[in-house]
Amino acid sequence: MINVGILGSTGYAGQQLVWLLTNHSNANIVFLSSHSYEGDLYSDIYKNYYGFNKNICINIQEAECKLNSIDVLFIALPHGKSFDITKKALEKGVKVIDLGADFRIKSKATYEQWYGLDHQCSELLEDSVYGLPELKRESIKNASLIANPGCYPTASILALAPLLKAKIVDPKSIIIDAKSGVSGAGRNAAIPNIYTECNESIKAYSVASHRHTPEIEQELSHLLGSDLTLVFTPHLVPMNRGILSVCYANLTIDMSQEELYKLYDEFYKDEFFVKVTEDMPETKYVKGSNMCHIGLRLDKRTGKVIVCSAIDNLMKGAAGQAIQNMNIMFGIDEKTGLNFPAMLP
Repeated sequence: MINVGILGSTGYAGQQLVWLLTNHSNANIVFLSSHSYEGDLYSDIYKNYYGFNKNICINIQEAECKLNSIDVLFIALPHGKSFDITKKALEKGVKVIDLGADFRIKSKATYEQWYGLDHQCSELLEDSVYGLPELKRESIKNASLIANPGCYPTASILALAPLLKAKIVDPKSIIIDAKSGVSGAGRNAAIPNIYTECNESIKAYSVASHRHTPEIEQELSHLLGSDLTLVFTPHLVPMNRGILSVCYANLTIDMSQEELYKLYDEFYKDEFFVKVTEDMPETKYVKGSNMCHIGLRLDKRTGKVIVCSAIDNLMKGAAGQAIQNMNIMFGIDEKTGLNFPAMLP
């Protein structure tokens, strides 16, 4: 069994981790930590765990004392909160999967520019592995520290990776137009995210300034082999969960839509969690699953390729991908605990 601890267990991503690990045949939850609910029975916070989970939430200091009893630590905390505990866990030989942003950006200066705080563990950036299994599986196998990708970057990078790897689009032409459900903003109450503020409305936010931009640029630049910059605009839509990323780029060679589909089919032919579909993806068909659906169209009139990808932001965009990474790190079938389709409606 893989012994697990979770920091930030009562946020949306943390709860999704608990749900997945409760149903994971190779995992044992040793402790659940929560800043807001210290001392509370987990099943009193999330009542769907009655009869399934008897953990009482502990604070981060108690969690630190229990590091010797776990094999892997999941961290689902806001950026800037994982530095100290990550160092202590790694020193004790505990693997770390950070669902936050603290180890995704390889450049200390870039992280500090976009996140507005000092990176206190820059010595760990070189060894951290960006945990997108479809692109980094071999590195993940031997990693001690995984930077679990953001939700928007997961959807966008998977959508664009085949094109950048093949070098058949103009990188300066890339535009990403993405929509997310409200759970992407976290569980803390905030006026812009309460029901009456976001229902019956859609809005763009963090225009030309969203913190996932350098993360997407970093990973696509690796695929391309040179630096690129792109336009990324996120939107909030009135649904609980899900991301739809619509990506535009100018083709640099003459290709048919059928040839583009062959490129994507070949690129993802061995990837269980990525499905290339003839239909354009919809979030309802990936909701609650670790799947990513990708569809594309060629606009011959403008010479643009339009790629759409759909994921569940709390699953493939957070907790599901984190479990997928754990499975790879511990040498078990990466589908373990994740081998199920979306649930409708």
